[in-house]
Amino acid sequence: MSVVKVSYFSDVLCIWAYIAQARIDAIKDTFGEAVLLDQRFCSVFGNTLFKIPTTWRDKGEYAGFNAHLRSVAQQFPHVGLHPDIWLTTRPPTSTSAHLFMTAVRQWQHDRQREGRGEPASPIFDEVLWAFRCAFFRDCRDIARRDVQCELAEALGVDIAAIERRIHDGTAHARLASDYQEADKMRIEGSPSFVLNEGRQKLYGNVGFRIIEANIQELLRAPPGDQASWC
Repeated sequence: MSVVKVSYFSDVLCIWAYIAQARIDAIKDTFGEAVLLDQRFCSVFGNTLFKIPTTWRDKGEYAGFNAHLRSVAQQFPHVGLHPDIWLTTRPPTSTSAHLFMTAVRQWQHDRQREGRGEPASPIFDEVLWAFRCAFFRDCRDIARRDVQCELAEALGVDIAAIERRIHDGTAHARLASDYQEADKMRIEGSPSFVLNEGRQKLYGNVGFRIIEANIQELLRAPPGDQASWC
């Protein structure tokens, strides 16, 4: 069976990645094991204390950004958005959440390798979605370690194992690899789908039918000397 690898780069504080989760779910439901989805992180909100006041300086700063996000969310009724987003809660960075999630991903892979976890364990996806919902829907500061631990532990994550991977530096190294790979692939922002060994990139608010068409074309498996028509 042909398998298409899709690298998916996102920032946990990006509303478009929050909205795009429905498309991730649709990819899994439509293609199953025919698609290998590799979720990675890129840094868009690495320093929100600089990014938002600077980017939105002439548009109301945090209040303007809040109004923009509420306007966006109204177009996508499948997601909930707290009316006070970025007003009462302002995570200073997405990096701490990315680091925690990278440790969760390592823990999941180690358990699978040791035969103590399901081959297609959804725990990483579940925790990442819990983080996104906690911020966008519930207006919680997911940059805080105590919030991260609370959300992950409720889903069955071994917090001590996560802390070990953070303290010994392995989670930092893996996250650095994600960020470096995003730079190497010239990822423009979040979310970004990368297919066909980097030849095809779909960035931003891309509809599922476009993603589906690209995957279907790659599953057609053209000969090595024939370019994909995507």
